[in-house]
Amino acid sequence: MSNLSKRNYENQQSAKEINLKDLLSIIIRRFWIVIIVTLLFILAGFLKTLTTTPLYQASTRIILEANQDKMKTLQVIIKDSTVLQKVVNEMDLSISPEALAGSITVTNVEDSEVVSISATASDPNMAADIANTTARVFKNEAPDIVNFKKIRNLSPAKVNSIPINGDDNKTIIKSGIIGLFLGIGLTFLLNSLDYTIRNEQEVEDIIGYPIIGNVSKMNKKNSNVSKKISDSLMKPNAKR
Repeated sequence: MSNLSKRNYENQQSAKEINLKDLLSIIIRRFWIVIIVTLLFILAGFLKTLTTTPLYQASTRIILEANQDKMKTLQVIIKDSTVLQKVVNEMDLSISPEALAGSITVTNVEDSEVVSISATASDPNMAADIANTTARVFKNEAPDIVNFKKIRNLSPAKVNSIPINGDDNKTIIKSGIIGLFLGIGLTFLLNSLDYTIRNEQEVEDIIGYPIIGNVSKMNKKNSNVSKKISDSLMKPNAKR
């Protein structure tokens, strides 16, 4: 490496070190802002976990021996009010068939004859009961509705005690991380709007010349001393 290249490399490294020091000094100077914003977001995340109703999902699988066109028709019928009204009546649910349809998902598993019926509810046992009851009612009603009987149960829905709408701890951690980054961003924003000159180096950067001296901060004590010195210097001139 030539001397010129080496010098340029050292200058670049020095500039990087200075920039990192400046960035750290900005964060440290207003570190209280970062702490407050982070704590506020952690609190918001915690409150969100308290107000969020946990939702649970359970799925049952059935086999429909039908072609793809017939399969689509059968999947629509599973969520039809004709079937779900009987589910509501049988389970004595306090919701309409249309509302129940919004909590049920019907999917074809990998373009096979297997159909998954998933139900979502605020109670894990209720979710499993809705999925199993829907599958059973559909199996009983399909022959009368579309004259289709080739329906077999594959696997019943089991109770899943893990909520599907997120883990409380993860929510709080994510909120804290977001608050941390926003707090750091806020410190840089406030710093960019702050035109206060804090040290001699900033003055030199502005005027482009080195500082060779400074004026001490005046107070009552050194003001009296300065006055005495001034008076003593003026007395000989007065005699002349």
